[in-house]
Amino acid sequence: MPAAPRIAAASLFTPEQWAPFQRRSAWIGPLLVLHCWAAIIAAVVVGVIWPWLIPLSVMVIGTRQLGLAILMHEAAHGGLSPNRSLNDALGHWLCAVPIGASLAAYRPYHLAHHKYAQQAQDPDLPLSAPFPVTRASLRRKLIRDLTGQTFFKQRVLFALKAFRDARDEDLAQGAVVTGQSVAPFLLVNLGLLAICALAGVWWAYFVLWLLPMATWFPMVTRIRNIAEHACVEGSADDAFRAARTTRAGWLARAFIAPYWVNFHAEHHLFMHVPCWRLPDLHRALRTRPESARMETADGYAQVLKTATARG
Repeated sequence: MPAAPRIAAASLFTPEQWAPFQRRSAWIGPLLVLHCWAAIIAAVVVGVIWPWLIPLSVMVIGTRQLGLAILMHEAAHGGLSPNRSLNDALGHWLCAVPIGASLAAYRPYHLAHHKYAQQAQDPDLPLSAPFPVTRASLRRKLIRDLTGQTFFKQRVLFALKAFRDARDEDLAQGAVVTGQSVAPFLLVNLGLLAICALAGVWWAYFVLWLLPMATWFPMVTRIRNIAEHACVEGSADDAFRAARTTRAGWLARAFIAPYWVNFHAEHHLFMHVPCWRLPDLHRALRTRPESARMETADGYAQVLKTATARG
């Protein structure tokens, strides 16, 4: 099976220029996990104290649940800690399990995605292949996300093995990787419910944890998937065309794209560069003429406009 094209860092950078991108930090990864949970807890507290801000809290928490998935992805590349045991413990128990995923199940699937990015063997291909679609089609997808239908399919029907149609993009392999750790997910979530009950706000678990996971989290995950690979041509021949980088201001980073996930073209070029170094890598690549071939977008609105160009 043909693998996706690769490029060597030595063809773009001197050893001195490349050295900073090879270094791993012992403390940045754990701090990012702490930051993610601190943001979730803060948004829960805000929603409990000021219920009229619950919609805002739901958006913040749903985006940070995506943040947990992104940090799990970082752990899959060994980027949370140079200590493999700590990296995997953080990535599995504090990032993957709370949102229903398994680092052990995710890692081989995701590395296959990198090996065959945008090729026929890419397990994530069904997430980007249907695009471009019509605006009505995308609207239906987002409505399914925001009304909990996607969550029901991915979590309930998948867990009960009641879903059989492999053609549904909501149930593509990449979309159901978070359905492969049912028992730990249920135990951790029972623990979260118990904590809320002991704090006298049992309802907060359902409104400020489960509701974001069933609505905002699937929607921003879909938007992220579209932005990363949809409508990017030429990946079979050019490593610079494997993915898209989307510019993200503070608002997009807060509600759609946390933890530098928008620098996806850079990540596919050099997948072992830690996520917090991707902005520097982006700037370094921009000094090279080859970077002109990279797919970039000025924002997520532009991505969605491109992805709905059919009809």
